[in-house]
Amino acid sequence: MRRRRRGGRVGMAAVAVVVVGVVTEAATGWGLPHGGNNAQAHSDLPPATAKVTRQTLLDSQSESGSLGHGDTTTLKGALQGTVTALPAADSVVQRGAALYRVDNTPVILLYGTLPAWRAMAPGMTGDDVLEFEQNLWALGYRGFTVDKEYSSSTATAVKKWQGDLGLTKTGTVEAGRIVYASGPVRIDALDAAEGDAAGPGQSILAYSGTARVVTVELSVQDARLAVKGDAVTVTLPDGTIAPGKIATVKTVVQPAQGNSPAVTKFDVTVALDDQTKINGLDQATVDVGFTAAKRENVLTVPVAALLALAEGGYGVQVVDGSGTRIVAVQTGMFASGRVEVTGDGIDAGTVVGMPS
Repeated sequence: MRRRRRGGRVGMAAVAVVVVGVVTEAATGWGLPHGGNNAQAHSDLPPATAKVTRQTLLDSQSESGSLGHGDTTTLKGALQGTVTALPAADSVVQRGAALYRVDNTPVILLYGTLPAWRAMAPGMTGDDVLEFEQNLWALGYRGFTVDKEYSSSTATAVKKWQGDLGLTKTGTVEAGRIVYASGPVRIDALDAAEGDAAGPGQSILAYSGTARVVTVELSVQDARLAVKGDAVTVTLPDGTIAPGKIATVKTVVQPAQGNSPAVTKFDVTVALDDQTKINGLDQATVDVGFTAAKRENVLTVPVAALLALAEGGYGVQVVDGSGTRIVAVQTGMFASGRVEVTGDGIDAGTVVGMPS
């Protein structure tokens, strides 16, 4: 696989880091009594206060990505001979067309997920036969049953196909005559020139998909962002927002080099919902907005309002008139400097202390 160079990675983490003070009964008198009650009055007012708010919390993060055609695949030859024709770089090849020519005969692109790994002849069976017959049918060659058996009827259709391609009508398909890809391909680069020798393992060209995609490299610490199918937003250089979805996530291990240890990364490919949003752009650096989690209509307080209780867990100092009390709370999601909380008497508008 060849990979396009990515733009510089700029991360803006929105997840807050919890920093709390420890409340001990001996030092402050605010500790929760062991009898099971969850609040105790205290007369000293805190130096600052904040209100409990009801809102939506988002664990979101923006990362730098690269707009392009995504990963490339190197096509290596299998037919022995001389390269006699090559496609133009950046051109598109579709099903049934030649990717290149060897000894003036075409190597044909077909659509599928299984590689072409053997020659085909009457009497053979298998999933690769089914894949080949599906392509013959799609190209308009009929008169056989599309199944896993390469029958004499299949061979008859193959002879018609071969005749139209200018090949000898053998009814069999030699190894290396066809290449499978998931769809139309864009020629990214040429590794060979006309007149070069072609043979098993010889690099001929590199191709990619035809749709433009965004690629992002994430660290292991950002693994929560890399969820296939999740929606993202892509901010283009002119400020336009293009919605998209995470199409693929690949784990890549960069080997250790010298004193640098091996590093694991996640390569994320984002498919754009609307390709017209990027008309006129072929390659560009963009910002990708990820949302790892979302909590709607929850009660929140500033993270700094949390107190670590000696009995375990967290609490907040509720300010009630001229007095205060410590109320134990259950915490939920942390994001954007705030934390989701629930507890007895905690509601929107409740005033809580902010430690100095």
